[in-house]
Amino acid sequence: MSPRTKDGLGGRAAVVGIGATEFSKDSGRSELKLAVEAVRAALDDAGLAPADVDGLVTFTMDTSPEITVAQAAGIGELSFFSRVHYGGGAACATVLQAALAVAAGIAEVVVCYRAFNERSGRRFGAGVQQREPSAEGAALGWNLPSGLLTPASWVAMAAQRYLHAYGLTPEAFGHVAVTDRRHAARNPAAYFHGKPITLAEHAASRWIVEPLRLLDCCQETDGGQALVVTSRERARDLRRPPAVVVAAAQGAGRAQEQMTSFYRDDLTGLPETAVVARQLWRTSGLGPRDMDVGIIYDHFTPFVLMQLEEFGFCGPGEGADFVAADALPLNTHGGQLGEAYLHGMNGIAEAVRQIRGTSVNQAAGAAHTLVTAGTGVPTSGLILGADR
Repeated sequence: MSPRTKDGLGGRAAVVGIGATEFSKDSGRSELKLAVEAVRAALDDAGLAPADVDGLVTFTMDTSPEITVAQAAGIGELSFFSRVHYGGGAACATVLQAALAVAAGIAEVVVCYRAFNERSGRRFGAGVQQREPSAEGAALGWNLPSGLLTPASWVAMAAQRYLHAYGLTPEAFGHVAVTDRRHAARNPAAYFHGKPITLAEHAASRWIVEPLRLLDCCQETDGGQALVVTSRERARDLRRPPAVVVAAAQGAGRAQEQMTSFYRDDLTGLPETAVVARQLWRTSGLGPRDMDVGIIYDHFTPFVLMQLEEFGFCGPGEGADFVAADALPLNTHGGQLGEAYLHGMNGIAEAVRQIRGTSVNQAAGAAHTLVTAGTGVPTSGLILGADR
């Protein structure tokens, strides 16, 4: 990798509004309506009007185009609109794109959004049903004939190697599931509100693809989430305390594919996460010990352990013990296993609540929160902090 230096984005933008629909298994309305509801809720939270917005950012996977959301939400002219690729890996990068636009003076108020009917509509967990010819499809083509058709099966390959390399059993993954569900149980917005689990229940849940059990896999959710980003200066005059974008980064590793990077020299880590980690620590001047909360992307439990290791919270193979020790408040909203699967956007909203001091599982004096995005794919990350 070429040498990188501290970038100039940190501290120039802030998240000032968060808004979401309810999280359900059957929303009963279109994905566009979900997007508009979330956008309007986020603007109301910030104390801003649709007319204040001049930028929109979403995912390439989203079915609600920026211009359509703008029209339906009552937003006028746009000077900036952008989409980020690679599924859940785009989550924190939407805020990065918004912050870049604000810092460069291209836009003043940018809304990031993600909305889908991922339970009642297209279910990502169903895997590859059909695909148009593409270079990305060619990479998948090496694995589909072997029966690796679903995200769970792709992650299981790396998870099995991880267990073998460090002499662990699948029960190591249970600590993540139990932690998430403990926090979800106290979160009224979570689908699994009031429903904690035990390690024994995790171990008794049915196999999906060994070594992954049902409780190692995130939910399928209908819903929408939006975030409002503006300059740090303007943020200070708005309704809520700002969550400053202390650092933001994207990363892809060598030999990177979408979930099927099986030809790397080592399957026990996440090189794309390491790229993000190095830049976040370099730009912020902070490190693992400075983080008060970790919102770690949890589409599958094994990759939570690997992310913690790549970020330096613990050594290789030590992620399960780190989580079991409650050494860092993790996924205090319940994560995608416990609250909702919104491609990580609801995790960013929780990071904002932690900085504001309004989380239902509030960490005392939270000043810095790490947020990560989808792994196994090109990914992204954020450090959000209090305005001090």
